[in-house]
Amino acid sequence: MHRFGILGTGRIGQMHAGLVAQQPDATVSWCYDVDPVRAAATAEMVGARPAEHVDDVLADDSVDAVLIASPTNTHVELILRSAAAGKPILCEKPIDVDLAKVEQCRLALAIYDVPVQLGFNRRFDPSHRGVHDAVRAGQIGALELLIITSRDPGPPPPRAILEACGGLFRDTTIHDFDMARFVLEDEPVEVYAMASNLVDPVFAALNDVDTAVVVMRTASGALCHINNSRRTNYGYDQRVEAFGADGLVRSNNLRRSEVTRYDAGATAAREPLLHFFIERYRDAYEAEIRDFIDCLRTGRPPSVTFEDGRRALILAEAALQSVRENRAVTIQYDAAVAA
Repeated sequence: MHRFGILGTGRIGQMHAGLVAQQPDATVSWCYDVDPVRAAATAEMVGARPAEHVDDVLADDSVDAVLIASPTNTHVELILRSAAAGKPILCEKPIDVDLAKVEQCRLALAIYDVPVQLGFNRRFDPSHRGVHDAVRAGQIGALELLIITSRDPGPPPPRAILEACGGLFRDTTIHDFDMARFVLEDEPVEVYAMASNLVDPVFAALNDVDTAVVVMRTASGALCHINNSRRTNYGYDQRVEAFGADGLVRSNNLRRSEVTRYDAGATAAREPLLHFFIERYRDAYEAEIRDFIDCLRTGRPPSVTFEDGRRALILAEAALQSVRENRAVTIQYDAAVAA
């Protein structure tokens, strides 16, 4: 039985705790949050103990792993403290919104022999993974064009969350940068991005954007187009399309039901798209946790590494630089900066 400590029991941490507790070979031992009431509620839900301090979790030798779902600006500290305690780590994305802090964390982690898996859950979505698998199997020939659509429904998050999240590219598009790297057959080497404020004045007030298009080129010449919006009125719009000389493969949006209705008022009417990211990606989150537990059980390296998180952030920084300077930006992964 693999015993987990949950660090951060907000909306996503509570979901993670519930999914861990549902696994036949895992249990939640501790739940920690800066809000003790929230930690206690999640602990009660999964039969764990609420922790008053992070050290309560990390000092417990019976804890086999930690799942970090706290605010982004705490990730680096908690990763390093957990690694120093010898605890394998599953950490929500991003590692941090500051690339310099990510570099410092990477260097500091080198002395610890613990696995660190990054929470890019969309890699584990059955539909998106199906696109990846089809490309790797050569079903569409050489990949020439990858199109990623990622649009969020509903109003913007609370201002406090927006102030801390690092902006659209670091917080939201980072999933798409990782998905691009997951599907593409070689690394992006050049990025060009354009962005606007079309959704809500709060984003401009925070020096952020809410609508963006990113184009990336790989060394082989394959192109990737990412389009983002902070608003849809028809549900959570998440699609990945890979095109090659021999065909096309695409992941589609999900609905509660696949029933199609025809009547005098509508033709081929269907259920609306799922509206919430936890609802849309529940299977992916569970598969992500299952994969991490399998890493613990078998000793194999994590499927999504710290380096994957680092490279996704490098692409996000390049997109930001491209918007600021209105030019294509060349990627230098080894130097950890865009030039």
